[in-house]
Amino acid sequence: QVQLVESGGGAVQAGGSLRLSCAATGHSLGSIAMGWFRQAPGKEREFVAAISWSGTRLDYADAVKGRFTISMDNAKDTVYLQMSSLEVEDTAVYYCAATPRRGPWDVPSAINEYDFWGQGTQVTVSD
Repeated sequence: QVQLVESGGGAVQAGGSLRLSCAATGHSLGSIAMGWFRQAPGKEREFVAAISWSGTRLDYADAVKGRFTISMDNAKDTVYLQMSSLEVEDTAVYYCAATPRRGPWDVPSAINEYDFWGQGTQVTVSD
C-alpha cells in the first residue's frame, strides 16, 4: 500500500510559479512510476506529467510542456511538480498518483494505469 500526500498548492497570479510536492510512504519510489493529474471544476481529471521509476523518462501533457517540470528525490521519497508561467487555465485540484505495476522506463498517462492517489491540492491562478 502506498500513501501519497500532496502539498504546495495555493493562489498565485498569472505568470507566477508554484512547486507541488508529493510525499510517498509505504513504498520506495525506486520502483514506482509517478504522475500528476489535475481536475478543474466541471471538467474531467486530466494527465499533467509522469516520471518513470528509473527517473530517466518524463512525459508531459501538451498544455504544460515547457512550463512544468516533474522530478523526484528518491532519498526523500518525494516527487515534485515545478510549475512556471502559470495561466488561469491551470487552475485545478492537482493530484499525485503512483503505480508499482510498470517497468523502469514506463511513463503512464492514463488514469486507470495508476493504483494509488493523493487527496489533491488546490492551485488557483488569477489574472
